[in-house]
Amino acid sequence: MKPTYESPLASRYASKTMLHLFSPDMRYETWRKLWVALARAEHTLGLPITQAQVDELAAHVSPIDYDVVAAREKEVRHDVMAHIYAYGLDAPGAKGVIHLGATSCYVTDNADLILYREALRYLERELKAAMRNLCEFADRYAAMPALAYTHYQPAQLTTIGKRASLWLQDLMLDLEEVQDTLRAFRFLGCRIDEMNRQIAAEFGFSRCYPVCGQTYPRKLDSRILNALSSICQSACRMATDIRLLQHDRQVEEPFEDKQIGSSAMPYKRNPMRCERICSLARYVIADAQNAPMTAMTQWLERTLDDSANRRISLPEAFLATDSVLRLVQNVTKGLHVNEKIVEKLVRDYLPFIATENLMMAAVKRGGDRQQLHEIIREASMQETAKMKNGESWDLVAQLAARPEFGMTAEEIRAELEPSRYIGRCPEQAAAMTSACRALIGADAQQAEELTL
Repeated sequence: MKPTYESPLASRYASKTMLHLFSPDMRYETWRKLWVALARAEHTLGLPITQAQVDELAAHVSPIDYDVVAAREKEVRHDVMAHIYAYGLDAPGAKGVIHLGATSCYVTDNADLILYREALRYLERELKAAMRNLCEFADRYAAMPALAYTHYQPAQLTTIGKRASLWLQDLMLDLEEVQDTLRAFRFLGCRIDEMNRQIAAEFGFSRCYPVCGQTYPRKLDSRILNALSSICQSACRMATDIRLLQHDRQVEEPFEDKQIGSSAMPYKRNPMRCERICSLARYVIADAQNAPMTAMTQWLERTLDDSANRRISLPEAFLATDSVLRLVQNVTKGLHVNEKIVEKLVRDYLPFIATENLMMAAVKRGGDRQQLHEIIREASMQETAKMKNGESWDLVAQLAARPEFGMTAEEIRAELEPSRYIGRCPEQAAAMTSACRALIGADAQQAEELTL
């Protein structure tokens, strides 16, 4: 039994990679690397820091004695100063030059920028992998007719692949937003332009913020969380569609051989993965409101009421979005189409969907358009009433039984080839998958195996 609270994001949902990115080791070793880079740049620019001191700092980036840090922070109530103290014990020869000329935000904010950039790059690869799965699914079913819905009511025909291409289009817009956000990243420099360039380049940044305040602009946090929220909006939309389709037995998310759908009803196959996507997505979308509220309340040059909030809201948004994308990859890789059910729904509703075409065909045979319209209307109302009452219905037989309609049952059925009613759906699906593949390239990160 574990006696203390443990975040489900860590214990159940997020990947090991993302958990490592936001681990204490990753964060505080990055602080130490930033201090090494600072000392190295200062040495290069002629400040009284020796190469031996730089080397000593570089040799003691890890391990970190967190007990020493905790004891010192309890005493001084300052996390950065506690880590400087512990680093000085590890590298006593360089103790006096650690953090020289820097503010706390040199390490805290730049470490955040580094971690958020790497986490966003990881999510970018996961997103691309999910899109690649959807491309394969959309291509496979690009031309398979399916009943479309507006207002969740039967409408015209679409194709399974066209519907998947709509999900893909959302994710493609998300990928563009992620990439735009990554391009917006800048390094938070110190006070000397050349030193800024040297340190920024060491951590892979091509530019710094031109006006150097104590913190980097919290507007970036808004952009980051907006991008994560956007991913989750698209994932939730797709997962909701799959949940609705699974209710109709048309499409099913993966279900493993030993998986249990319900503790009380053994026959059930609940869409638990898609439900989890929707659940976690709601969390991220709500969490994304933290960043704009922080950005709009920064007082003058600096305030610290952002610190506790950002320590929670940004890492958890990354962990939850990582969880969502892992689930999206899992679902899209194993999404199953019950083709016979899809075909039956098309057959059931196509006579109603095709009534305008049937009317035109009957006019070509000499019928009166207004009279034909009334025949179709009356027959449709009668047959839909039977359908809603659970009785057998047959619109084709009803129409064929009316001599004034002028078409036999065989002639009517000849007009009911589903592929004639899907328009440009196959071409649209193919165009979308082609565009997505060009954007994805070879860079995709398959998710670590889901354990729960």
